[in-house]
Amino acid sequence: MRKRIIKQLLGTMVLGATLLAPFEMAAASQNDDLGQNFDAVFAPATPRNQAPMPHVVRQVQPQAAATQPIAVSVPRYLARPDDDADEEEGPAPLAASRAPSPYASVYSGPYSNPQTQPFAGSFERRLMALAEGSHGRIGVAALDLGSGRSIGVLGDQPFPLASTAKVAIVATFLAGVDEGRFHLGDRYPMMMPLHSAKLSSAVAPVRQGEWLPAEELIERALTLSDNHATDGLLAAVGGPQAVDRWLHRVGLSGMRIDHNINTLVRDDGVINPATTIDYHDSTTPLTMVHLLAGLYQGEWLSSSSREVLMGAMSRCRTGVHRMKLLLPSDALIGHKTGTLANTSSDVGIIRTPTGRTVALAIYVTGQGSKPGRESRIATIARAVYDGYEPDVEFAGRSPSR
Repeated sequence: MRKRIIKQLLGTMVLGATLLAPFEMAAASQNDDLGQNFDAVFAPATPRNQAPMPHVVRQVQPQAAATQPIAVSVPRYLARPDDDADEEEGPAPLAASRAPSPYASVYSGPYSNPQTQPFAGSFERRLMALAEGSHGRIGVAALDLGSGRSIGVLGDQPFPLASTAKVAIVATFLAGVDEGRFHLGDRYPMMMPLHSAKLSSAVAPVRQGEWLPAEELIERALTLSDNHATDGLLAAVGGPQAVDRWLHRVGLSGMRIDHNINTLVRDDGVINPATTIDYHDSTTPLTMVHLLAGLYQGEWLSSSSREVLMGAMSRCRTGVHRMKLLLPSDALIGHKTGTLANTSSDVGIIRTPTGRTVALAIYVTGQGSKPGRESRIATIARAVYDGYEPDVEFAGRSPSR
């Protein structure tokens, strides 16, 4: 009798855990750092000259997701993408009890590099002071698309992509739309995570979730940083390798994507990005700025696909305490955030009231806390805005230099 009661209790516990697990994983993956909706439409730099792609509704089976092959003897250093959920504050754990990886190296150089950016004036001096990284690496790159004037701090050093990778993933899908391989009305499944142990497989197991039109998956990926929607698009294009091929095809060699988002979430927490450079799923700020500039200027996408991407970025609801926090209310911004353990980022396009357009990428590690990193992003974004738009008054006064 006692054995039968114990078996019944164990069976009930297993059943309960099975039923609750999907809800717990879904809740953990959702975004809770959501802000207000964007009312302003992100005005294109040039008028539309192409009709929208036809919306053909089809059920499309995604291609199998792929990861870039890594030698079995090499441990995979991974990072969590941005789900914009509250994270544990304090430094992330350093890699321990692992063999050296050719893809990761301890950073021992200067946290800012004045040798590559001469002090030409107050703009440069202020930016270098704000991006001083004694409490963690800070990478910045900015480009005025009108004048070609650029500025950067550690602009050619790799930083974790986190969810800023979603810009490249969406761009790869839209390039396929322009080639006729996909349509915005095609339906693809969200990719929902199944339970698996950290680092237990090269690709985290998933199940198909709700089938949604590609246009809605794009909206969720860029406005809400929805990981499951992003992995649906990533599986459709052929996985991380397909995105890497597109990046290399357009000439962007300073960015690489090795893993899908669910795998990154599962295997988070191996290295400290404030002190260690990991080339997996990384970008340099300069490369991200070149990607943003090329997409905005219509180099690689049709006008209709460009409008889909830029329009979604203009409605981004994450990172309300980052790039847009200190900008004037009449400045237009289309951006994408990224958040991992001990690192936060924000990248995008800023349009000033006078019509100046600036591509900006900011990657911040360390700084003691997530609010500390977000504060750095906000003040750096404001400094870049003031540097490129020095004569615009803000809040009844001239902007500080």
